[in-house]
Amino acid sequence: MSSEIPVRPELGVVVVGVDGSPTGRTAALWAAAEADRRGRPLHLVHAADTDRRALFANAETLQAVREAGRDLLIETVSAVRERFPDLTVTKELSRQEAVAGLRSAAGHRGTIVVGNRGLGGFSALMLGSVGLGVAARAEVPVIVVRGEGERPETGSVTAAVHDAEDLGWLLLAAAEAEARKAALRLVSVWNVFTHVGDVATMLDDLDGIARQRVHEVKALADRVREVHPDLIVGHHVETGTSTPGILIEASGHTDLIVMGRGRRPLGVGPSLGRVAHALIHHAHCPVEIVPLSFVKPDGEP
Repeated sequence: MSSEIPVRPELGVVVVGVDGSPTGRTAALWAAAEADRRGRPLHLVHAADTDRRALFANAETLQAVREAGRDLLIETVSAVRERFPDLTVTKELSRQEAVAGLRSAAGHRGTIVVGNRGLGGFSALMLGSVGLGVAARAEVPVIVVRGEGERPETGSVTAAVHDAEDLGWLLLAAAEAEARKAALRLVSVWNVFTHVGDVATMLDDLDGIARQRVHEVKALADRVREVHPDLIVGHHVETGTSTPGILIEASGHTDLIVMGRGRRPLGVGPSLGRVAHALIHHAHCPVEIVPLSFVKPDGEP
């Protein structure tokens, strides 16, 4: 790990997808609160998908889709301004499908917020696909809003860390905690099963690996304190046999859980691993997925 103090990342504009569903409305209001905390504008996007629909729908149908989308955006802007009258809110009726529309609207520095399910039936499956698609393919942070909308705040943000390579996105989690005036808790799961299977692996090796993980997580916490000296930072290494299960349990006691997203083992294409996938489907709070390329020095913001 470098001895230089890392650059403190800035939290970007908040972009939220709205689709008319109850969870979409919850996501929009959550995104408004997030934008307000950041002191950034909120951008509402409804993906009408008219470019694709034009291949099989007539002009009257396309016009009805556009009008319904505009009405939804106007209604959502009104609901947001009722709660956050001083927040700058913009809206966009995108001609693209949802994943492409949200990625385009977020640009290189925004944060995308989506709900975790849609209008029911096939629409719910589609929005689930949208959430997964955006989380796996976006080049910017993506927050999937889960949990109870009116749940009391815990005053903490949790980061699911693994090793020293996590420092870049971890500083973004620290910025989230600071914006909320919350504490940051680093949680790392040491799963012994991931180190068993090699005939050369001995109990002494496993003990050494565990100690190394504790050392790395403490070092990460220390680096975060260098950049955010006023932030309360805690760290913990949890031993267990199910990494997703432990993190899902932890999500019940925090306001936001954050984790990094890498690439496929061969370095080709986007990746959303099983832990992130499990959190998006089962966490008790909103889940933020940060692509490692967003915070790498060579993919500098």
